[in-house]
Amino acid sequence: MTGRRKKTAGPEAQGLSPLAPEAAAALKEQVAQVAAALNSGQDLETLKKLMAPQPPDPAWDLHLLAALGNLAHPNLPPLLAAWFGHSQDKTRQKALKRTLHLLRTRGVPVPPELLPRQEARPLKPAPGPPPLAFAFPIFGNGERYFVLEGSKEILGGNLLVVRLSDEKGFRECHLLSLNKQQRQEFWGHFRNQGLKEWATVPPAYAVRQMDEAYEIDPAGPGASRYGALKERIYAHWGRPAEAPEPEHLLPNLSPADGSRYLEQSRRLALDPLFLSWLPSMEEITPWLDKIKEVQDSPLVLSEQQQQVRIDGVVEEATAALFPPETRKYWRRRLWHMAYFMDLKGRPEDGRAAQAAATALTESEKGPLSGENPFLKALVQHALMLAWEFQKKGQEPQAASGLLAPASESLIIRR
Repeated sequence: MTGRRKKTAGPEAQGLSPLAPEAAAALKEQVAQVAAALNSGQDLETLKKLMAPQPPDPAWDLHLLAALGNLAHPNLPPLLAAWFGHSQDKTRQKALKRTLHLLRTRGVPVPPELLPRQEARPLKPAPGPPPLAFAFPIFGNGERYFVLEGSKEILGGNLLVVRLSDEKGFRECHLLSLNKQQRQEFWGHFRNQGLKEWATVPPAYAVRQMDEAYEIDPAGPGASRYGALKERIYAHWGRPAEAPEPEHLLPNLSPADGSRYLEQSRRLALDPLFLSWLPSMEEITPWLDKIKEVQDSPLVLSEQQQQVRIDGVVEEATAALFPPETRKYWRRRLWHMAYFMDLKGRPEDGRAAQAAATALTESEKGPLSGENPFLKALVQHALMLAWEFQKKGQEPQAASGLLAPASESLIIRR
């Protein structure tokens, strides 16, 4: 009775084509050197020096693995794993795995960690709608809403709604799971509160604003929830570094265009998007009283002199209501609003906001050059409204949003 044939790791067993005579002789000599080094107890680095590849034949590594697999030495598996284990070639990985398994069947110890492991395949994108991001205009207090929309499989809900402050960081963060009708009610709620304008933005742009708010105060309201979700948000909506600042997303203005658009920025103070930027009734009243003092002055002033004095009060009010230490925030808000209006198909207004932001980037204006036209127009418009309200003996309604930034949460809580 014929005994069972012993498994081998030779070239024939692996279906390898024979080497040329010269290569076969070189292989035999190299295997003999490795075997001698193994038997003499040489260390791993010395053994690796004996494994130099032979460039003339691309199949050399496969023949070498097959031949070394017949040595059955306990120090051979670490050598094979160190030399071939980092290869990304599937054929070499398969040959290494086969050789190590054969050595194990012969009683050679092969620790599990030496066996090549297949790289984990990247996760398939979660099914459902593509990740989207929406941005609202910036309130005058520096707060702003962002909404991320995507598949429930990503975050556990299909809408992530955040309210951010450019000074304080996260103010709110809510993960909602809404059906189609509830989503329509959600967006309708924003409209009913007067927030009728929002824009679809590059997802990474929204993520960058959230990440910057998180860095301001990781312990702020809602920040911890964002912190727990941000790696999944990065994977599907993009990483913050992928989104440039708005000034790099908008075209450069020539000096002539900059001057022209800066003058046009005055009209933005009357734009509904900037109503919440107006100084409040409480802030503007002292300056309104000063203007009344000019008008009621016992001095006989010409109309031109009176106008010069009133303009001086407006300049003082602008400097006081928008002091230098806060202007970095107003500059940043203007840049983001310029980008927002660009996305909304209002490039001319976007350029005007951009010019106003650029002017705030420059050194503080001297008394001869005057205040920033946009900020000055905000003060003038607020004074005009306050004058009208006082003239009619009325107080502005707190919820009107005309003289005070919105502060109530607009989030639907279910």
